Amino acid sequence: MRLDSVLSACFVLTWSSGFVGAALGTAHTGAWTLLAWRFWIVAALLGGWWLLRRRHALPRRAVAVHTVVGVLSQGVYLAGVVWSAELGVPAGLAALVAALQPLATAVLSGPLLGERTTGPQWAGLGAGLAGVALVVGDDVTGPAAAPALAYALPFLAMAGLVAGTFVERRAGASARLPLTDSLVIQGVASAAVFTVVAGATGGLTVPAEGGFWFAVAWVVVLSTFGGYGSYWLVVRRRSVNHAATLLYLTPPTTMLAGFALFGDTITLTGLTGLAVCAAAVTWVLRAASNAAPRPRPARAMSESGAMMAECSSTTSSPPRHDSRPPDPARPRPPSSPTS
Repeated sequence: MRLDSVLSACFVLTWSSGFVGAALGTAHTGAWTLLAWRFWIVAALLGGWWLLRRRHALPRRAVAVHTVVGVLSQGVYLAGVVWSAELGVPAGLAALVAALQPLATAVLSGPLLGERTTGPQWAGLGAGLAGVALVVGDDVTGPAAAPALAYALPFLAMAGLVAGTFVERRAGASARLPLTDSLVIQGVASAAVFTVVAGATGGLTVPAEGGFWFAVAWVVVLSTFGGYGSYWLVVRRRSVNHAATLLYLTPPTTMLAGFALFGDTITLTGLTGLAVCAAAVTWVLRAASNAAPRPRPARAMSESGAMMAECSSTTSSPPRHDSRPPDPARPRPPSSPTS
């Protein structure tokens, strides 16, 4: 449980770092250039490591599945977030739309994955959305400067991450891969997507500013290896609902990072939203833990299994008692040690 708590905290911190890295990188160049170089380096590092340490044949179906997962969860998600920002959609509004993901995940996880959401969890998810609205309220109420269609891009981004997550979870055993293998495929797929987009928009120029390369290192190490790596670990170890609920903590964390790194102002409303988000996430995760079925003691399960085996056998007869004395020439089985 302690490992899961550390992993959850790591996910929130590193996922939030993506918004900071985007601000650092786009101060020096266009968003598509930043994304292209980000995933070129990711593909080179992960691909090179895989060729040296883990080179082996991968099932074709697994490669196809994780290519789709990479395009959806990285390509579509990041393209929607970045493009909407370039077109003038307020960051707060994009964050508020992204905060719909836990609700969308809860709706879909029942019929698709069999993960039931209880009434207390629904209440906590609603409170979390209200907390995010308080955190980003000033951005949401700002002047609209983007074209109308640009406001659909945050919804597209959110849908891409949700769809990619469910594709990964719904894949059969033949498509399941270790995390390192799946990240290699997803990184290469994302690099291909953003190479095409950056080439079509003239964004393949190599910037000379050192600040750009610092931003690239930031988003490669923290946002990709840390953010996406810990996201998939949380999904695999816990559930898609657990990971989605933690996303409520990323807008408050980004707010604190903006204050620490860029001197952004934190209002009383923002602090209230932070407290509401923290309380809502705690409530939802605790409700999920209480609703999870508790494992039965091993002894009781073994005794129950033995009784069921005896009761369900219709062909076996009662044990026969052999009154003959043991044959000294017959080898006896070794006695098992007592526990």
